[in-house]
Amino acid sequence: MAEELIILETHNKEEKYQSLLPQIQALVGSEKDLIANMANVAAALKAVFDFLWVGFYRVKNNELVLGPFQGPIACTRIKKGIGVCGKVWESQVSIIVPDVEVFPGHIACSSSSRSEIVVPKIFKEKVLYLLDVDSDQLDAFDAIDQKYLQKIIGLL
Repeated sequence: MAEELIILETHNKEEKYQSLLPQIQALVGSEKDLIANMANVAAALKAVFDFLWVGFYRVKNNELVLGPFQGPIACTRIKKGIGVCGKVWESQVSIIVPDVEVFPGHIACSSSSRSEIVVPKIFKEKVLYLLDVDSDQLDAFDAIDQKYLQKIIGLL
């Protein structure tokens, strides 16, 4: 298991993800506990990209329940269809929100959040959990983030 991340000194987002992906694979590869792996993935993403908030919501008893995360305190439970996470759970499709203030029904867990991306983990046509990433910058996420976050969630 890798106990330290090697972070590239580059401003190129894709190069950072390319460097991080095999490190996350090594980190979670031999660990079978999902919660432990979620915690390490959240910590790795926060360390490399300095996002405002990185974490997971698990589908449990017909609601999203907060899982491991890095960043400010967060909403504990989210209903299906409510906010970005609830919409991703409902639609089973990743959503990139360039400006959370114009997203209908956005849940403001942190007033510092300006943009967001949420990626679902789907198994047998059901969402099991979501990876939620917030930035304090407008329009911080794009197709590159979506591509690599989907790959990262696929490793869990």
